[in-house]
Amino acid sequence: MSDSWDMEVAPRIAREQTVSLRSSLDFKERVRQAIDIVELIGSFVTLRRQGRNFVGLCPWHDDTRPSLQVSPDRQSYRCWVCNLGGDVFSFMMQIEGVAFPEALATLAERAGIAPDPPAGRSRAGRRAAEGFRDEAKPGRGRDKRHLFAAAAWAENQFHACLLRDEVAAPARRYLAERGITPDSTTGFRLGFAPVRRDWLLERCRGTPFDAQTLEAIGLIVRRESGGYYDRFAGRVLFPIRDTQGRTLGFGGRILPEAGGASKAKYLNSPETPLFAKSHLLYGLDAARDSLRRSNTALVMEGYTDCIMAHQHGFTDAVAVLGTALGPEHVRLLRRFADRIVLVLDGDEAGRRRANEVLELFIAQQVELRVLTLPAGLDPCDYLQDRGAAAFAALLESHAEDAMEHAFRAATEGIDLARDVHRASEALERLVAILAKAPRDAATTPFRQEKIIQRLAERFRVPEGEVRARLASLRGRSLRRATKPETAPAPAQPHPSEPADAWLARWQDEVLQILIVHPELVPKVTARLPAGEWPEGPRRRIFAALDALLEEGTTPSFERLMLCFDDPQMKCRIVALDEAGRGRADPAAEPARLLDELMKSYFRRGEDRRRGEHSAALRSPGLDPARGAALLEEILLRERTRHGISEPKEG
Repeated sequence: MSDSWDMEVAPRIAREQTVSLRSSLDFKERVRQAIDIVELIGSFVTLRRQGRNFVGLCPWHDDTRPSLQVSPDRQSYRCWVCNLGGDVFSFMMQIEGVAFPEALATLAERAGIAPDPPAGRSRAGRRAAEGFRDEAKPGRGRDKRHLFAAAAWAENQFHACLLRDEVAAPARRYLAERGITPDSTTGFRLGFAPVRRDWLLERCRGTPFDAQTLEAIGLIVRRESGGYYDRFAGRVLFPIRDTQGRTLGFGGRILPEAGGASKAKYLNSPETPLFAKSHLLYGLDAARDSLRRSNTALVMEGYTDCIMAHQHGFTDAVAVLGTALGPEHVRLLRRFADRIVLVLDGDEAGRRRANEVLELFIAQQVELRVLTLPAGLDPCDYLQDRGAAAFAALLESHAEDAMEHAFRAATEGIDLARDVHRASEALERLVAILAKAPRDAATTPFRQEKIIQRLAERFRVPEGEVRARLASLRGRSLRRATKPETAPAPAQPHPSEPADAWLARWQDEVLQILIVHPELVPKVTARLPAGEWPEGPRRRIFAALDALLEEGTTPSFERLMLCFDDPQMKCRIVALDEAGRGRADPAAEPARLLDELMKSYFRRGEDRRRGEHSAALRSPGLDPARGAALLEEILLRERTRHGISEPKEG
């Protein structure tokens, strides 16, 4: 149910509450009008024009052909595969995983619109405005807006310390030795956490951020003996941001002379309500525009590698956060680019990544290439020693596709012509990786055939043998998958769906007409009030149309969308709107169609009641008086249906 408007109650609330609710909707409308949905979604997904609309790869499933459609006319979107849709608010809720108040607040801030004053609001109106309350209150450690504000405050403290504080002199020397320029230090907002264990905790005194808030975002750690200590003490800090530039966490590099609690060379923020390292990439906020221009992402393994790449003009570089490149990283990058080049250090660990890279290549339907640097060098060293031109040439000549990279790694040191046993083992490993790819979102038949052909050619075996082994491995995994330990529970009907499928279809058809032609709403409300509709989402939508009409507002599609905060309800309205505008007979008069639908509804009701009365008349033991009354009612309904008036007396 909507946080800001209980659509079941709205038609019956007092006038003063209606005024307050209208104010809430007016504020949402100002925000909605200020945000262009194409621009908003285009900041997360690469869109291209297709007729009157825009299309792009859906960010919520492994999309291989553009299935996300964005309508600038209706300011709505919908994915035709996963059936997600809505407006600017639901997009922000779904893409960021936040509730409606935070989405509303984020978009209002993006549009530069100040919130309405809370005075005089109803309880529902106050709840809708909750996202705009003063975040500067200690103890609100689980409110995400407050956590964002705390992370930004901490970033400023660390950055100011690095630039000006005497205790940060070793950190400034380290960055200079690594070749990090002052411009990069400022642009990437690098920082330093002094060795003093309570430095950050002391600085938060008198601020809106207390110890519980700093603990919630992973900046301080609770001692078993009581109290806290700074997690990143003695480290150079690399702020990690999302695509909107909001600080979510930090990566810390220990200095040799520092005496922090952890001696690990690198330390990342722990998993928090803001930070999930498998879903984030360092430098993506700085690289996003370049990624769209080049359609290529260079993925490094270290923060300084990424920064050095940017310094040398490779501004489409990002870095993983101490983990291997994973499926979520690939999905994130595919919002901006179609081609990924993984730049691996020239060491043993880099060479061992071959199988991981091949699995990504097969499962993610992405053009994935691998550049392995010369032995002993990482990208930072290579760029400093040999320069941008040499690195660009290396990318051009030595970035091999993932299949070739995996083949080289699997067959290193093997004589394929003579060492039959080891060659067979290598082929088995590669085919097993191909077999693990999910069938529904993995290789297209053409892509799979090309991989089989390449394996057969490189290992000098018939294609049929590779294909048969692949089928055998897939069959084995399928048999395991189809033997569940316990039988699955039978599917249960959704409680909000009407039991009568005909009635559900009838309601959908009526709503499709009313959403596209809101001027016809009174024709339905006059004969079938919202209270007579069965409980469920369709009734809530009709009640919203009725409430807007009673309020004196045209119940347009845009206004109707603002009545609901729930993304699922918004998605349902978008689907109804699109179905209504795409009806098979667009030339048919909507008023006439609506009249026919209303007649069919009441006719079906009469037929049902007639059947109930007939069954009651046939029931044994029926009271004679009750039977006579039922018979008289049946006769009266039949006369009315056929237009026969009562006979005159005398």
